[in-house]
Amino acid sequence: MSVFYEQFNRHSHGEGLKGHSTHYCPGCGHGLVHRDLAEAIDGLGIQDRTVLISPVGCAVFAHYYFDVGNSQAAHGRAPAVALGHKLANPEAVVISYQGDGDLASIGLAETISIAQMGLPLTVIFVNNAIYGMTGGQLAPTSLMGQRTATSPEGRGREMGRPLKMAELIAQLDGPVYVERVALYDAKQRVKARKAIRKALQFQVEGRGYAFVEVLAECPTHLKLSPPETEEWVKTQMEPVFPLGVKKDLTVDPWFKRGAPSFEPEAVLGLSGADPLGEQRPATPWPPHLHANDIAIKLAGAGGDGAQTAALLLTRAAIAEGYDATHIPSYGPESRGGTSYADVHIAEGEVLNPAAPEPHVLLAFNAPSLAKFAPQVAEGGVILYDSTIVKDPTGLPPGRRIIPIPFTQIAADLGRPMVKNIVALGAMQAVVNVLPAGSILDTLHQVLKDKPALLPLNDSAFAAGQQAAEALHATA
Repeated sequence: MSVFYEQFNRHSHGEGLKGHSTHYCPGCGHGLVHRDLAEAIDGLGIQDRTVLISPVGCAVFAHYYFDVGNSQAAHGRAPAVALGHKLANPEAVVISYQGDGDLASIGLAETISIAQMGLPLTVIFVNNAIYGMTGGQLAPTSLMGQRTATSPEGRGREMGRPLKMAELIAQLDGPVYVERVALYDAKQRVKARKAIRKALQFQVEGRGYAFVEVLAECPTHLKLSPPETEEWVKTQMEPVFPLGVKKDLTVDPWFKRGAPSFEPEAVLGLSGADPLGEQRPATPWPPHLHANDIAIKLAGAGGDGAQTAALLLTRAAIAEGYDATHIPSYGPESRGGTSYADVHIAEGEVLNPAAPEPHVLLAFNAPSLAKFAPQVAEGGVILYDSTIVKDPTGLPPGRRIIPIPFTQIAADLGRPMVKNIVALGAMQAVVNVLPAGSILDTLHQVLKDKPALLPLNDSAFAAGQQAAEALHATA
């Protein structure tokens, strides 16, 4: 069975001549790399185990051509997606297929981090010295003096010098095989074919991370004919990016990782829940805020504990038998600004984890209250820390506004840092979405290795409840 599909369905539903042609420009190096990669996959007998990761770039439509497992990745994120595939299915042969703008620019951090990990992955890096797909902009590998859409007078020193990725990757401890090859004549194509196969062989045998950089042609953006482009790669690119093996270690096969477990009993332990705990039936849904899905936003400065409180709520809701999601968002300021978390608790399934119009807002500081209070749904609840926010203005009408001095209550208990637990207690008393016992059980599970902290946190939760109930009694 061919590694390529018999028909390419990208155009004309795979009919006629277009059903047998790729989207690459005449003379483009990607076609040759595709051929060599397909031959290596077929020769090693790994077609059914192969997963090809193609991100944004000229190879974005590779999934129309290769009859293997395929995943698309966001621009620059192919290494991270490849890593996920490899860890989820260690027997898979995972190939990250990337261009220079993708791998060496927007994806540089992922590229270096995952190369240093050294897990058996294969990276095919097609370097044609240009952002080919998105308009011919300057790439990290563009040559000095090279004219591009964003360097019309040529790349100057103020734009930095070309980034030599093969050398950069080779100096890391993680990779075991790094080579740079080219395609400009028959001799170089044979070397490229052997390098690609070797990079796959290293992964098949569990020896480690392999990286092959291919100097490739882009006649379109060089505005040259295919033969002229091959000559340009030979005379202009190769002196800047010398060909050859940059690293080739003799490493015994070592990667024998078992497949991860997806059994609920195993996964619950990772989430902080008690996998051996008694599974309680779902509590009857509280319909007073919304029919089947309640959105909660918790916001404050870094260090206020909004993210921890959100995670506790989410875990408690799951333990209660509901579906729940937690989406954290960290602001740029570590102190004084606002970071927030969106929590959804649904009777059935959470369909959208974001909370643009929350039913409940728990705000720990003034910026968070000012930013998110106008977004609270009509009839919703706004709780805020009146220790920090003295005289709020501009709060929307038609919402229950509940000021409670979270910080002062926590300080009176001797630990201001438990103000988030005070806030959870207050919210439970006011909103009553989850039973108090469920939240406390989750808190105890999270703190099971720190039993000395349990009395303080229990007192903080109870103090928050009491403050909310007292406020309600006097309202």
